[in-house]
Amino acid sequence: MTVKSEGKELVITRVLHASRELVFKAWSEVEHLKRWWGPKGFEISVAQLDFRPGGFFHYNMQSPDGNQMWGKFVYLEIEAFEKIVWVNSFSDEAGNIVRAPFSDLIPLEIRNAVTFSENNGITTMTLRSGPINATEEERSFFEGMFESMQEGFGGTFDQLEEYLANR
Repeated sequence: MTVKSEGKELVITRVLHASRELVFKAWSEVEHLKRWWGPKGFEISVAQLDFRPGGFFHYNMQSPDGNQMWGKFVYLEIEAFEKIVWVNSFSDEAGNIVRAPFSDLIPLEIRNAVTFSENNGITTMTLRSGPINATEEERSFFEGMFESMQEGFGGTFDQLEEYLANR
């Protein structure tokens, strides 16, 4: 199944001083994901990871002040060491898709594609993110959050960079 984003996409590119294979593993294995995924300062608990097309990643994010949010990836495409495509949503503890706890205007489903290319042991990672099955109001809100999302993903990718540097 191929799902295309609707409207403008958020695009973030990050250069990482690690092999493409290691960066891909950081995205695809529980032991890696729980050490860097999520907002800076949050603790991630993995409920389940089934890394295959049609599988999912279900996780809990706990903020330093104890607030909890659940998230879920549903994997659409996986090309080893090259690309991962998934639909990301907020969820409840049972894995059901729910509205973001902080805004009713965030689309329920966001399609993400991350690609990896390597040159001399340095990996360029590009994330493309956009809403699917969204109302015009949700798409507009999503596009209005690009700066905030760049900061959020920036912090998450800083954690990935730090984690990979210590591998």
